[in-house]
Amino acid sequence: MATGCGGDEGSDATAPGECENVEQPAPRQPEALTAPTEALEDGTTYALTFETNCGTFVVDLDTGLAPNTAASLVALAGQRYFDDTVFHRIVPGFVIQGGDPTQTGSGGPGYKTVDAPPQDSRYVKGTFAMAKTQAEQAGTAGSQFFVVTGEDVGLPPEYAIVGEVTEGLDVVKQIGELGGADERPTQPVVIRRVVVNES
Repeated sequence: MATGCGGDEGSDATAPGECENVEQPAPRQPEALTAPTEALEDGTTYALTFETNCGTFVVDLDTGLAPNTAASLVALAGQRYFDDTVFHRIVPGFVIQGGDPTQTGSGGPGYKTVDAPPQDSRYVKGTFAMAKTQAEQAGTAGSQFFVVTGEDVGLPPEYAIVGEVTEGLDVVKQIGELGGADERPTQPVVIRRVVVNES
């Protein structure tokens, strides 16, 4: 599946449509991290701010719908796991996908979480969900995520839905237009860092 990014006004990031030309960061070796064992705090709202060379976007996490995956993403972001990674898959009108430091499309943190989505789940524009292989059970997640750029892409309820883009959907749209025929980006789209916000 895929993921994307968007930009919010008032940030230091570039405006939508102005992706800064940057070098592709070097891929990293696979890691073997440990899954978090503590749940996120009840009553606290968690959001992830993605700072990219195309602008900034914010994802509000749904800790009720995907508590295990949300806790994992917060932990990984806190460890700077996503910093200096790329969107390695971009399918215009469908999804943008990132979260793999190896840039191979098969990398991950060395563990999996499971948060099966409801059977009536729909993957609409701005949905932030987790990629998995067809062989894995519904809701399985590592570190690879995708953001839906189409209106309603008709995916089956197989992919853990962890949140939605609440700021910077215009930047996500811009990134979503940078996919080539082979589903690879036509220019590097780099996630400079991911910041956890709690409120």
